[in-house]
Amino acid sequence: MSVIAWHSNKCEDGLYGLMGNSVYMVAALLGKKIGMTRVYTDDGSIVPVTVIQAGPCSVLQIKRVGEAKDGYNAVQMGFEDVKPHRSTLPMIGHAAKGGTAPKKFIREVRLNEEPHNISLGDVLTVEMFESSETRYVDVVSTTKGCGFTGGMKRYGFGGQPASHGTERKHRSLGSIGGNADLGTGRNIKKGKKMPGHMGNVRRTSRNHKLIRVDKENNLLLVKGSIPGPNGVYVMVRQSKTKL
Repeated sequence: MSVIAWHSNKCEDGLYGLMGNSVYMVAALLGKKIGMTRVYTDDGSIVPVTVIQAGPCSVLQIKRVGEAKDGYNAVQMGFEDVKPHRSTLPMIGHAAKGGTAPKKFIREVRLNEEPHNISLGDVLTVEMFESSETRYVDVVSTTKGCGFTGGMKRYGFGGQPASHGTERKHRSLGSIGGNADLGTGRNIKKGKKMPGHMGNVRRTSRNHKLIRVDKENNLLLVKGSIPGPNGVYVMVRQSKTKL
């Protein structure tokens, strides 16, 4: 098992770069949100940052477009070991091919070209962000779940009047337009904003400035806040739209 750090150039087409005749994957790692803090710049300014424990991630599988069972190019990586008795035999065997333990968080990074500088069982660290001189990153996370919420909290509706005859309907939506419409019968339009489940969805927060890379502790400090509670699993990748 080897530890590697990749050099890469940013390409607009996808998560890959070109150096010479080889294809290098753009810096991307799995990790966990630790929390928020602040750092000071050289001129004394305060910068709010989110601390992310990124890696080390083990390469569990390499998919290539030429192989019939895959059909596309990707690198599958895993983060944070899980006890074997809490995993399944298929996942234990899958991880064993890369010489590692089963993982809690597994994701793929799609590539536009077949990778040539990575092999099964390699360990990816935050050094890839430093060696590739990454300045901005995108963070893919899961937002906080709010359960079943009403229209006022979910969509910011104003509610009903606070007085003048309103009785126990102050936070109601009001009319939802269920009368006949163009011969289609009585119905509510698809996509109508109504109470329902809020949060716990995948979100990508883009173009965060990478403030600091802590190689000793496997930490990334990115400017601003990212979606989700402390402890949520995230994917950090080099920004697609900002160099």
